[in-house]
Amino acid sequence: MTDSDAAIRTAFDLEPPSEAQLRALAADLDEDERRVLLEHGTEAPFCGVFLDEKREGLFTCRLCGLPLFKGGSKFESGTGWPSFTSPFAEGHLRTIQDTSYGMIRTEIVCARCGGHQGHVFPDGPPPTGQRYCINSVSLAFTPRGEPLPDRLGRGAPEGEPWTE
Repeated sequence: MTDSDAAIRTAFDLEPPSEAQLRALAADLDEDERRVLLEHGTEAPFCGVFLDEKREGLFTCRLCGLPLFKGGSKFESGTGWPSFTSPFAEGHLRTIQDTSYGMIRTEIVCARCGGHQGHVFPDGPPPTGQRYCINSVSLAFTPRGEPLPDRLGRGAPEGEPWTE
């Protein structure tokens, strides 16, 4: 990663949306997106729209637009959910201990808006050994070369933040 890539990755505003902004963002969600993002639900396996997405680009939080994963970090895990080896940038995801369903898991949420993304497991491929197992309805996709979403109206960093 170059110095300019590192600067772009840390240039995103991580301040949480206000209650009014969060209500406005949530009003744009359909029932499944609301259940997963706001109520920490899970979509059914093998049905998500991004399961087979292979284009270069950036996966962002469906609720607030924060970049969460690069297309190049996605891999086929066979689990039925889009899986990634690493987040777009340190600090863009927060972890929460999840003890639901009689097990202990590490839930991941968007660090800016708190939208539920999925879980991370220590059984992924090299180089990280991590498997970020994500719900498609928690994500939006921006193909390489297109402008990133600015759902909070705060402006986005200049340039393409997913260049190598």
